[in-house]
Amino acid sequence: MIKLTVIYNHPADPAAFESYYAATHMPLVGKIQGVLRAEVTKFLPEADGSNPAYYRMAELYFESPEAMQQSMGSDEGQATAGDLPNFATGGFKILVGMVG
Repeated sequence: MIKLTVIYNHPADPAAFESYYAATHMPLVGKIQGVLRAEVTKFLPEADGSNPAYYRMAELYFESPEAMQQSMGSDEGQATAGDLPNFATGGFKILVGMVG
């Protein structure tokens, strides 16, 4: 199984990020065929109350590298990836790895 992870840095406007993420971006993610499972995480403050290193994380699971390439290369996958700069004002990193 393959996991595509998007790690988001802290946005300039967290409320705007959350609104756009829920109303616009996640519905795009839901249109990508071949995603076996999707998980999102919003990080909590550190034990000392300071901001966590990252703001959010999204994880998409695929059957194989080929399935991921096909899904993310589709019109829906490209639209979702192309949408990232529209709300991720703090920047982001994309990582791909094998689960297990």
